[in-house]
Amino acid sequence: MSTLTHDDYTIAWICALPLEVAAARVMLDKTHSPLRQPPSDPNAYELGELNGRLIVIACLPAGVYGTVSAAAVVSRMRSTFPRLQYALMVGIGGGVPSKANDIRLGDVVVSKPSGTYSGVVQYDYGKAIQGGIFESIGTLNKPPPTLLMHMSQLEPKQMTESRDAVSKIVSDVLQRNSHMSQTFSPPEQGMDLLFLSGYRHAARDEGCEKCDKEQLVQRQVRDTRSPHVHYGLIASGNQVMKDSEARDRLGQRHGILCFEMEAAGLMDELPTLVIRGICDYCDSHKQKDWQGYAALSAAAYAKLLISIVPAQRTDLSFANHRVRHWMVPFARNPRFIGRQHELAELEEMILLQDGPTRVAITGLGGIGKTQVALEIAYRVRERDKECSVFWVPCTSHAMIDQTFLSIAQVLGISDASPREVREQIKTYLSSERAGKWLMVFDNADDAKVCLAGEEQTGQALEDSLPQSDQGRIIFTSRNLELAVDLAFSNIITIPDIDPETATLILQKSLVQKELLNDPTVTAALLEQLAYLPLAIIQASAYINKKRLDLSSYSALLQETEEEAIELLSEDFRDPGRYRDIQNPVTATWLISFHQIQQQDQLAADYLSFMACVGPRKIPQSLLPSQTAKKQTDALGLLHAYSFINREDTNIIMHRLVHIASRNWLRKNALFRDWIHRVAEQIQRVFPDDDYSNRPLWREYLPAALSLVREEAFKELQKDFILLMGRMADCLASDGRFDEAEILYAKSMRINTERRGSEDPATLTSMAGLASTYCSQGRWSEAEKLNLQVIETSKRVFGVDHPDTLTSMANLASTYRKQGHWNKAEKLNVQVMEVRKTVLGAEHPDTLTSVANLAATYWNQGRWSEAKKLYVQVIETMKAVLGAEHPNTLTSMANLAFIWKSQGRLEDSLTMLKKCCRLRTKVLGADHPDTQSSSRAIANLVNEHRVSQSQRLQSGTTESGRLRQP
Repeated sequence: MSTLTHDDYTIAWICALPLEVAAARVMLDKTHSPLRQPPSDPNAYELGELNGRLIVIACLPAGVYGTVSAAAVVSRMRSTFPRLQYALMVGIGGGVPSKANDIRLGDVVVSKPSGTYSGVVQYDYGKAIQGGIFESIGTLNKPPPTLLMHMSQLEPKQMTESRDAVSKIVSDVLQRNSHMSQTFSPPEQGMDLLFLSGYRHAARDEGCEKCDKEQLVQRQVRDTRSPHVHYGLIASGNQVMKDSEARDRLGQRHGILCFEMEAAGLMDELPTLVIRGICDYCDSHKQKDWQGYAALSAAAYAKLLISIVPAQRTDLSFANHRVRHWMVPFARNPRFIGRQHELAELEEMILLQDGPTRVAITGLGGIGKTQVALEIAYRVRERDKECSVFWVPCTSHAMIDQTFLSIAQVLGISDASPREVREQIKTYLSSERAGKWLMVFDNADDAKVCLAGEEQTGQALEDSLPQSDQGRIIFTSRNLELAVDLAFSNIITIPDIDPETATLILQKSLVQKELLNDPTVTAALLEQLAYLPLAIIQASAYINKKRLDLSSYSALLQETEEEAIELLSEDFRDPGRYRDIQNPVTATWLISFHQIQQQDQLAADYLSFMACVGPRKIPQSLLPSQTAKKQTDALGLLHAYSFINREDTNIIMHRLVHIASRNWLRKNALFRDWIHRVAEQIQRVFPDDDYSNRPLWREYLPAALSLVREEAFKELQKDFILLMGRMADCLASDGRFDEAEILYAKSMRINTERRGSEDPATLTSMAGLASTYCSQGRWSEAEKLNLQVIETSKRVFGVDHPDTLTSMANLASTYRKQGHWNKAEKLNVQVMEVRKTVLGAEHPDTLTSVANLAATYWNQGRWSEAKKLYVQVIETMKAVLGAEHPNTLTSMANLAFIWKSQGRLEDSLTMLKKCCRLRTKVLGADHPDTQSSSRAIANLVNEHRVSQSQRLQSGTTESGRLRQP
């Protein structure tokens, strides 16, 4: 071994305590003589070999613990031993016992990714005393992929083998090294004491002899000489965790199994697996007797793991002469935060020996794709001393050619010409002599630049890509479809960031950190910015320059849509973006708009259509119809650019994209034209208020209401009276009377101005408005308007015309609501008789008149007559309209109330439950009629009598409305 050098050692084994170093040292198969160290490295090392892997063991300085000390030791270690592949942080830690994880003293906890966490959670600094509070502030890098793969082999073996392999290693070590027995042997089981959370240690400087044994947690007996191995999250901070309440709170919230003090300092320096033997329970009850055995158990697991990792000795003779190249135009982003899950996934893909050679990062423009790629480039530079990194902006053919010429110059290809440079670099990087490399093709968004095709004006990027087992390519693209063409299925999509990460980005970007003191204002602003990283950074730049507070900037965003666009169009300097490309959010998306327009005009049209309605839950069936393939392709392209998401049959548009799209239409003088086109389409497909259309109109109403509220629509609304009338009818049918009133009033005014007060369309609007007044309890206004409609209808249509009769029936309902029973009865009888003659006894309008007369009898206390009519009308309605028709259900509910008045509580309750069930099915649970049934049932169940006023208001309302001839 005399020829060994620092370059031969590939695994770092880090310990915090001499006790842990002693446990590590006895695990080695061989120990090596020390090597001469550079003067700049004061670390002390133990060198050795385990399963053919050369290992260097280092310990933190005596008495100097924590993440900072660990980071300093590893940083010096990597400088002295440049070929270290990963580290093991092995030693003791505090356990987090719970019902889900029966952790005992002497057990071993191994860091393993879980959920969104990568294995180690860093929690906030500060001393954790009894009653103290910690907060999670982020996760760190994943453990090395090769160790994770071999851990997955160990885990099932430990579940099935009768004698634990860790226990055997510990036993063998203690037999071979008898002098270690006193310090490292397992204590008796009775010394494993777990006290109830919150119970404090009785005597500060003494053992637990004086602690109240009544406060002990009762647990099943377990053999402490056979440690269990637990896999999961380990929390790392700068102070010892000695607070059982904080332990349990954090453990439950994040799934933490163990607390320790050093790992967070290693994870970003070198891929690290953390292995901790449990020596206490993170409380005030110190149990030092367990430290030796816990350290030895953790070291035994480390040996067991390394023993199944195949030894790989690298031949350095060829690699040593290679020069690593670094061609990245940006400095590392000091404000980069979050994205740990995506980074870990990306690292795993590009670091795997047999992993994919091409990977694409996709997402909405401004979401942070370039920043993720940049962070990966710097991590590769740190962790692989042999890997060259090249960065190629793909904004145009010219930019790619210019960058390739620069790469050729760095690689020493002296005869490179603009015409041949791509092929020359492709040939060189595809050869073995190029060594390991990573190429990042940033902003690969334009298919004409990237893919070979008929419209190609220069050499396609895909024809210039090198191929090598030693090379990896990363694309960033806002176009998912193009990304799939370039990287196949190896796609990592960058999602929206969560509010916590957005707050951290804002914090890192602001000059005045105190602006974040009001969390409510901060949250509101970030929601306005849709948690988009680029929008947050842009807003921060503006706030910093103008010395604004967050609420002032938020107010500017809310003032008008034009004001918001102006803010989102403000240019700003960003060292992490290209100088020749505008930085603002709107400029970023404008590029995408043009690309979409060039690729698929229907996709651009759909984008314009959706810009004219609200961005949330746009029904796909509302869009102008096309063939299934054309529509699928168009929506797929918008989805590929992350402008929309699909949720069942609905489309959700990104809020800021929605604003930017509207601005795009306005700047191109297209907005008013598109408002007209969208109104025509919605008027074409919007249904009438027949109850069978209720699911469809409820689906369409949000978009339709968004449209009619547009200023541009107000200039056009005279052409869309039919649409507004249908919308008003449907709103009224759903009990949304205030909204219906506005549309009826507009329709009536426009019809009166255009067609005159006696036109059927005018009378229809007036009748709808009168009915709405009645439903709102505005009896005088309803009566006045109904009388006006009746008089005009008699003159224009005649006394027996169905529309005249409907107006008369509505007036009768108004009288009944006012308690004018005699007037209501007289008018109801008149309408009913005429309808029987003109329409027939079984016509729906005739049946409605019968039901209204029955309601009038009931309100007068004439229960027998009312019941008789209701029984008759219900049977006929079932035959003519159906058992689930709203009018049938209303009559059934009214009959139930009559039974209630007669003391037939059980019959009434049965009928009301049936009505409520059917109304929920037909009308929906939120409909006023359904809710009325629910309240009535509750009253009956609780044996509350319905008051006279409630009974007066429970009669049927005339549902028939004037229809345009």
